[in-house]
Amino acid sequence: MVQWKRFTAEQNSWKKEEDLENARELVEEFKEKINAEVRKQEKLDMAEEKDFRRGKLFRRYTARMLYRWDNGKFKKEYLKKLEKNWNR
Repeated sequence: MVQWKRFTAEQNSWKKEEDLENARELVEEFKEKINAEVRKQEKLDMAEEKDFRRGKLFRRYTARMLYRWDNGKFKKEYLKKLEKNWNR
């Protein structure tokens, strides 16, 4: 998706990478940024998976999922009390 300078969002358009030869540096910069974000997310996913295998996430989120405490109806302070009681 290309956002053209001095144009509104309605003029944004999809272009093939081959058609953007004059913007090669910008395309490469964008790819590097996306790859960095993907690597960052992969690291977070791996850390979360390790915590899940250790049982940390399971205890933390089971009560929320079972009782739907995370649906926004509970105030944060009340939610903390419920989680503390659940963990006992």
